[in-house]
Amino acid sequence: MRLVCVLGFFLTLLHVSSSLLLGAFNIRSFGDKKASNSTVMDIISMDRNIVKRYDVILIQEVRDSDLSATRKLMEYKAPTFTLCYSPQLRYSHIVSEPLGRSSYKERYLFVYRYRGSLCVDPIIDTFSREPFVNFVLVPQHTSPEDAVKEINALYDVVADVRTHWNTNDIVLLGDFNAGCNYVKASDWRNIRLFTDESFRWLINNEADTTVSQTTCPYDRIVVTNDMMRGVVHSSAAVYNYMVDLNLSQNLALDISDHFPVEVRLTDQAAG
Repeated sequence: MRLVCVLGFFLTLLHVSSSLLLGAFNIRSFGDKKASNSTVMDIISMDRNIVKRYDVILIQEVRDSDLSATRKLMEYKAPTFTLCYSPQLRYSHIVSEPLGRSSYKERYLFVYRYRGSLCVDPIIDTFSREPFVNFVLVPQHTSPEDAVKEINALYDVVADVRTHWNTNDIVLLGDFNAGCNYVKASDWRNIRLFTDESFRWLINNEADTTVSQTTCPYDRIVVTNDMMRGVVHSSAAVYNYMVDLNLSQNLALDISDHFPVEVRLTDQAAG
């Protein structure tokens, strides 16, 4: 399951003078049922909570064939969570087509924050104009049984991105299923994205990105060495919303079985 998005962000439009907070979150089967749970939606989408914590966030496991749940997320209790905006903080989104090799399909959803006074057509090409800060985001949610193979294949995706867009400012992010039973210690030597020293794994093998009692570093953020100049030192982390928002584990699991991973980027990421 793969989608490559080229997103350039003019940082002042994101209401940050020199940095943005980027996140990736496997929201676990986000569709109409979850979107109808007001308690869960409050935690996901209200001010300073999970989605609106970020300037840009990749949401995975969007199981929403008609995009009704996505629309509800974008509009939920927030008139500023819309496509057209006035000179205050607004949010918009880019969503993929349903992806998957079998009858099981899910979408990638990017939600991003900006400010201004115009309506914007959220087509990827609108993000390729100067003076935008350009970098490539490669979202990936691997199939657990094929995690090693699919993570290794990302190496080839990066090569294609470098050729097609003539940039080495690249961030790979998402639920790689990169740990525990899916990627074992002996597997890492066969993953070029890991063995090639031109990549930095910002979420390491000791991290725990799961809400349950397991300790597994499934969710990752990987950047190229060139992109490292735009990474704020020590900013990469797992966001434990259960602790931060003082939730019970049961309520936290109603939201997802994963915690988001995040990193702060600066305008030094300009290609």
